[in-house]
Amino acid sequence: MSLITLAISVGCPCGIGPEVTVGALAALTVKHPDVSFVVHGDAGALADAAALRGLRWEGMERVRLVAATELSLDDRRPGPSTLAAGRAQLLSLDAAIDTVLAGTAHALVTGPIDKAAVTRSGTPFLGHTEHLAQRCGVRRVVMMFAGPRLRTSLASTHLPIARLSSELTRDAVRETVLITARSLSTWFGIPSPRIVVCGLNPHAGEAGLIGREEIDAIGPAIEDARAALGPAVELVGPMGAESAYRKAKDGRFDAVVAMFHDQATIASKLLDFGDAVNVTLGLPIIRTSVDHGTGADIAGQGIADIAGMVAALELAIAFARQRRSHA
Repeated sequence: MSLITLAISVGCPCGIGPEVTVGALAALTVKHPDVSFVVHGDAGALADAAALRGLRWEGMERVRLVAATELSLDDRRPGPSTLAAGRAQLLSLDAAIDTVLAGTAHALVTGPIDKAAVTRSGTPFLGHTEHLAQRCGVRRVVMMFAGPRLRTSLASTHLPIARLSSELTRDAVRETVLITARSLSTWFGIPSPRIVVCGLNPHAGEAGLIGREEIDAIGPAIEDARAALGPAVELVGPMGAESAYRKAKDGRFDAVVAMFHDQATIASKLLDFGDAVNVTLGLPIIRTSVDHGTGADIAGQGIADIAGMVAALELAIAFARQRRSHA
């Protein structure tokens, strides 16, 4: 059988991305002999990470390094991202995306990136999700955090709270629900998913007493999605987020659709921190990522937990195998 190949963008060279990448690969190259890896990052940061972990890139089978940049020691120093490191992160990410779009890799796995540093270096950058949508020419994608205890997708991603009411349109919520439901069937193997959709306001608006978004947009969007999906998918909501996440945690639902970023991430990080994977749904390519940040405060100390990168790689492998089996 031909190898499955994953393209990896290690993220910020000043953070823990290179370290968790080399640590995870040391474990997974042995576990998955049918998988190869193409690692995109800064040459010096990758070498430093291997030395920090007492590992050798050259000793890992089926791992190929692609140095997108060669930063100076000062520019890649552990800690807060430098200006040059901000530019390097985007170069590595785009190189990894190009590898997948060219068909030489089956999935993309991304390490943690410093969005502010990328923007300071000259390219406005809201996040991986938005950048991937633009690079792949897709109008709408959905961010999902998938962990062992909770799956939750987001109807909006990196938006100021003040813009939420105007951005959460009927169409936006409907598309999020549809993409979530279809991805649960296609990628997660759940033929009849049960999904609960959160409200935006406290207690889902209390029948309009605390806001009308549930009445004007979210509720109608759920009805639209229900008509499009048919009886195989159970849709419930809009429900207050506190109730929705409690019931999902107890196994009542297969996924929660959140209305905004922190509504989802607080629940995900409380229940599954370190084990959850950030998945971009709705792309023509497979993309998974760690659900943690750059770890600037612990970078260069050799103590970063590799569990998040292991989980992201494992899920990408599972998705790639599933896509191959249905090709």
